[in-house]
Amino acid sequence: MVSKEEIQQLLVKYNIGKKPLALVLGFGESTICRYLDNNGEPKEEYANIISTVLKNPDVYIEYLNKNKNKITKVAYDKSLSAAQSALVNNKEGMYANDVPLSGFIRVAADTINVKVANVKYNTEKIIESINNAVSKGVSFLTLNELCVTGYTCNDLFLQSLLLDETEAAIVEIAKYTKDKEIVVIIGAPLRYNTKLFNCGIVLYDGRILGAVPKIFIPNYNEFYEIRHFTTGDDILDKEIEIDGIKVPFGKNLLFRCREDKRFIFGIEICEDVWVTIPPSSFMAQAGATVIANLSASNEVIGKSEYRRDLIINQSARLECAYVYASAGDGESTQDLVFSGHNLIVEDGKLIAETKLFKNQMIIGEIDLEKIAHERQRKNTTINTNVDSYKFIEFSQKPKDIIVSRHFDRFPFVPNDELKRNERCDLILTMQASGLKKRIEHINCKSVVVGLSGGLDSALAILVAAKAMDMLGRSRKDIIAITMPCFGTTKRTKSNAEILANGLGTSFMDINISESVKSHFRDIGQSMDNLDVTFENGQARERTQVLMDIANKTGGIVLGTGDLSELALGWATYNGDHMSMYAVNASIPKTLVRYIVKYYADTCNSKETSASLYDILDTPVSPELLPAKDGEISQKTEDLVGPYELHDYFLYYIVRWGFNPKRVFNMALNTFNGIYSRDVIYKWLRNFYWRFFAQQFKRSCIPDAPKVGSVVLSPRGDWRMPSDAAVKIWIDEMELLK
Repeated sequence: MVSKEEIQQLLVKYNIGKKPLALVLGFGESTICRYLDNNGEPKEEYANIISTVLKNPDVYIEYLNKNKNKITKVAYDKSLSAAQSALVNNKEGMYANDVPLSGFIRVAADTINVKVANVKYNTEKIIESINNAVSKGVSFLTLNELCVTGYTCNDLFLQSLLLDETEAAIVEIAKYTKDKEIVVIIGAPLRYNTKLFNCGIVLYDGRILGAVPKIFIPNYNEFYEIRHFTTGDDILDKEIEIDGIKVPFGKNLLFRCREDKRFIFGIEICEDVWVTIPPSSFMAQAGATVIANLSASNEVIGKSEYRRDLIINQSARLECAYVYASAGDGESTQDLVFSGHNLIVEDGKLIAETKLFKNQMIIGEIDLEKIAHERQRKNTTINTNVDSYKFIEFSQKPKDIIVSRHFDRFPFVPNDELKRNERCDLILTMQASGLKKRIEHINCKSVVVGLSGGLDSALAILVAAKAMDMLGRSRKDIIAITMPCFGTTKRTKSNAEILANGLGTSFMDINISESVKSHFRDIGQSMDNLDVTFENGQARERTQVLMDIANKTGGIVLGTGDLSELALGWATYNGDHMSMYAVNASIPKTLVRYIVKYYADTCNSKETSASLYDILDTPVSPELLPAKDGEISQKTEDLVGPYELHDYFLYYIVRWGFNPKRVFNMALNTFNGIYSRDVIYKWLRNFYWRFFAQQFKRSCIPDAPKVGSVVLSPRGDWRMPSDAAVKIWIDEMELLK
């Protein structure tokens, strides 16, 4: 079988869409879409084809050529180029494959197929589960509630023989963990002061580290646990004896790794998470980054959906990982059925989940670095109750591991087409709403946009048009100005005029060539010297024209620069860097492209759509150097690097605070088969250098609405001194050469 991640890798590796890929491989047009939407799994024949072409670009090229008439020429050319690059690079061994990452811990949740009250049998199954987990590199294993005895023993829990056998089994399982480098949490009934407690017991390296009692004992509907168990609500800092061994016992136990202080885990048991304020809430406030829940949640119609949402929401609120293991097959079905619904969630994101009634082990990697960063970033995540908890330390050396999760190539852009369209529509509305308020507040008569025929200015004028529509004003109040100069091509100039006409805005064509030449004569700049002055002189002249027209018409200049350009400082200071309201300042370049495409796909104007599609196909360029044979001579991505790389770097560096080594290794995995190690290294180093060197431009940018989680406005999410040193980041980059 093949996974969704492998299908996503195929789309990325060969630069092709879902429907074209299905047609290339000889499937039905909607087949790949269906697989990615969780509507069925590939049959064996299709799975084999997908696996083969993923590994062998030459085989993929055969399919592509065979079925090229089924897709557009543009799709064919793009995919063929990507496949040929992959083929060459596979032969040269240029690409990294499965690069280990730091900051992760591999966890598992498993359901033991118990025999009720057969402690010896259950012990064997628990040891099998431990062996299975160890063989897969798992460092943290959570098993289901009362798995040593079975949850459904009922009055057999009052039998001393069963309880004696249970204690001996716990010690046996604990000894089995010796030298296995895995934390194991099992569920068992334990006696303390003549009362019986439902406990989660932590085993590691041959020892019993502690036992945590269940606090909330359900006694409603189908549950009658109070008949057998006592609440652990008043158990604090106690010791319990397990088969002669004294062990820490209490609801206030947290377990902390000596070598990685970010790895702190707490335990709650089934019902504990279903109450108004779960114990895990207090554990997280005391520093727990991982919560293990040993559960025996029976299945009824609709419960699995509620359970999943419950765990996801609790993980999100606590900004923690949540490993949930529930009872399944093997429990008594006298009155109830148990589905073995296991979940691994990280900060509100579902990492892994079992199918119901399968008794499966699920494995996932938890990003402790990400969790720690998020808590550090939010000052409302208050560390309280620390003194209320007893920390049990254990020694487990962190490892760099190969992770199974997929890191999105475009982290700012949803993969799902429906969600992506919804996101694009929402962003357009947010941008337009911000502009609408500004227009209303200052009562301006016009909005002036420099329309270049490129992506960013296209998005800006689309936002302006939507804002005017929301205000009930004429789009003629938008003044679109194209300002051709030495590098302007007929293609971009034409697209600018077509777009303005299609949207029904006012339009001006002001050639600035003579003005720039006059200025160059004034400052002694040779027309043959194509240096930064030659380029920036044009950009500042354009800004002067826009500002003056705005003054003349009682309007404001709308900024067009995007988030990616701000990150790289790819703007002329006090040129296109400056405006009166910057609607694109929190939209990365990769997302700009999708928003423009969404508008082109959904607007009702063939003329507007055609111009937008051509703009989408036009190379990104400032057009500040003279054109060659009527074509763009200055391509931005040739100069600063691919925007898809820079947006990837931007997201993980700014949003999550990851260091160069982490970002570099993640990029090697994500862009495997697309960019070589040397290319990724080159542009990551370039990103750090430019990001620090260009902060002075971000320190004085115009007002701009925040629409995403990454913003570089000094009044928004990013405050950084303009003279900060990049040295330690570059030093780490040097170590990665």
